[in-house]
Amino acid sequence: MDAVVPFDASGLAQVIERARMLFDDGDVASARMLASGAYDQAKAAGSYATRFHAGEHLITKARRLQADALIIEARAKITIATEWSAAQESGEASKGGRPKKTVPSENGFTAAEAGLTRREIHEARKLADAERRDPGIVERAIAGRVAAGLEPSRANLRVAIGTDSASGAERGNNLYETCPEAMHTLLALETFGGRIKEPACGRGAISRMLEAAGYDVVLSDLVDYGTHDRHGVLQTVQDFVTSEAGDDCDDIATNPPYGSALNAFVAHALRVHRPPKMALLLNLNFLCGFDDPDRNYAMDECMPARVHVFSRRLPMMHRDGWDGNEANSRMNTAWFVWEQNLVGEYAGPTVINRVDWKDYQPGAAA
Repeated sequence: MDAVVPFDASGLAQVIERARMLFDDGDVASARMLASGAYDQAKAAGSYATRFHAGEHLITKARRLQADALIIEARAKITIATEWSAAQESGEASKGGRPKKTVPSENGFTAAEAGLTRREIHEARKLADAERRDPGIVERAIAGRVAAGLEPSRANLRVAIGTDSASGAERGNNLYETCPEAMHTLLALETFGGRIKEPACGRGAISRMLEAAGYDVVLSDLVDYGTHDRHGVLQTVQDFVTSEAGDDCDDIATNPPYGSALNAFVAHALRVHRPPKMALLLNLNFLCGFDDPDRNYAMDECMPARVHVFSRRLPMMHRDGWDGNEANSRMNTAWFVWEQNLVGEYAGPTVINRVDWKDYQPGAAA
């Protein structure tokens, strides 16, 4: 089965070593481009190996090569961002991101020569800022993914060190409060244990309705919203993706963060916390995809028991603080429900139900 992996590991390792040498010699732009190509090749090889169930050692090898390439690429981007910022401060580059002339250094380069777009320069600056605040954070984040047997991707690196494409100041805290229509439907279709974890509690849209239904709820979120439960206990501030499981056997119900953090969030819940039952409000597209190990783990190795698909789109859930025009939702959503069987496994089979949220609202006809 090992033969199905279509790449020469030794050749790719040589490319990465060449990129490392170029970086050490100061040819940062060439090092970044070479490392970026090696990263893409190793990522493709790892995805192919995972998809076709190649030997674990081949998957691990591809991920380690991907990690090595990502480290070099990140170092190069940090160097580019640092020199580009210095060039702007000295007037050698325009504030709009278009260079007036080459950055003055022994191995100077323009943004165009480095092959970076304005957005990539912006993201590179965030990497540089994170590294200044916490030296070594980039390599630790990448090494941590590999040690956990997970893919070291660019997206997960941005999530791990807090440099995702937009900052909290730029787009708020990415909080979309769950509409009551979704919760009325969930509570009509599913029952839970006496206590439920809400690890992305926001301002309490889900927890308030769970408590009204008689459940105790343990609140936490990456952001401190000051949310408290009905007993006055304040939420915990923590990153769920790095949280540890306690001795409890609590269920989980939440509307998790979407974007690049989503797959890791769901996989961490199933792999580490292992709730007897978990209900997540997700985009229906979560059913699809095969190139992310975390998504594959959540959908293939830990099959949901039920997926309650909303035949009628839910009312729009606008970002917290949004004061613009309110349009109708264009997203198809569903409650994905994982439930352990008698031997503690998430084994499916997955049952798909089409539901209309209007049928479960207070006062709806039986």
